[in-house]
Amino acid sequence: MVTKRRGDPLWARLLLIFGAVLVVLSGGTLVAAHTVINRASTAFTQGSLLEGDAAAQDGASGNNIDGAVNLLLVGIDARPPGSSETGVLSDTIIILHIPETHDQAYLISIPRDWLVEVPAYEKAGFPGGSYKINSAFSYGYNVQGSELEKRASGMTLLSTTLNKVTGIRFNGAAIIDFSGFASVIHALGGVDMCVDETAESAHLGVDADGKLVQGWHSEAAGIQLPPGVTPFVHEKGCRKMSATEALDYARIRKSLSDGDYGRQRHQQQLIKAIVKQATTRGVLTDLGKLNNLVKAAGDAFVLDTGGIPPADFLFTLKGVAANDLTLIKTNAGNVNTVIVDGIAYEDLDDKSLAMLDAAEAGTLGTFLIENPQFIARSS
Repeated sequence: MVTKRRGDPLWARLLLIFGAVLVVLSGGTLVAAHTVINRASTAFTQGSLLEGDAAAQDGASGNNIDGAVNLLLVGIDARPPGSSETGVLSDTIIILHIPETHDQAYLISIPRDWLVEVPAYEKAGFPGGSYKINSAFSYGYNVQGSELEKRASGMTLLSTTLNKVTGIRFNGAAIIDFSGFASVIHALGGVDMCVDETAESAHLGVDADGKLVQGWHSEAAGIQLPPGVTPFVHEKGCRKMSATEALDYARIRKSLSDGDYGRQRHQQQLIKAIVKQATTRGVLTDLGKLNNLVKAAGDAFVLDTGGIPPADFLFTLKGVAANDLTLIKTNAGNVNTVIVDGIAYEDLDDKSLAMLDAAEAGTLGTFLIENPQFIARSS
């Protein structure tokens, strides 16, 4: 069941979770901050995204959430009207893991091509089978109902699949489409990003006058741009990126030397850049900017907090700041391709599976001390 509300983008939610308290407690504006939180809590699109074993039991009866916290974040790419490809793909799958100490946060990117057993989903008439993990969202999405109901069903099958293969249960979940990223970054006035290798865009072009032109990507034919427009190239180096540039950079895969692992890293870096920008005093101490940020993405996402009040998340994670976000890569960032019936999949090695087991068991910090190769560059 999905309830339609307005406002409060996912990254505004991350702003509140990861940074607001650190400033408002010292700045004497806690009451004002709670006003923004409460306003946001009654403004966003809410849905029941987690069902069955995938959903953790409610752990909050007061101000503090007991134990480790796992949130499932999914970025979707809806194909443009009139394109030769249809449907909604879960191009970004991230587990946000906070240990029971509530003083650290880990972003674990799940490879979209990971070969897994997707369970049957009667609601969509899906019998189950071995597929790439991003197919789970697509198969769950294929139900009758509104767009919001379709996306909620897609998330249900994806979270159930992840629970079956990792054992991880989720305290909350969020779906955001790529326009949501752009609107929040625009509200922030851009973000600071470092391009670690020259990369050609798969979605963005530049015309003869140097102006950016939005295209779209076809798996079969590559980037699709108007005549006279050439693909935009991200040159190596650090700079302030606009919403259009930052979002495009975080979506590139095929022109990177490490393919999807590079894209995962850049998506994680973008999340961290958004949180860092959103938690600066220039934003946190300006209620006008905070309100603009809360309203930025509008209808771009669906959020399920598992029945836990947003203010409880805020209180529980008050010790986590942007610099406490640790970026994690599966397979230590090395491509591990397997071919099944002529189709290329990504396989997770035993160490990666042990890393996910550690996240489920609440011992991820210890695992990373012993296996630092799983920590990705943060910039």
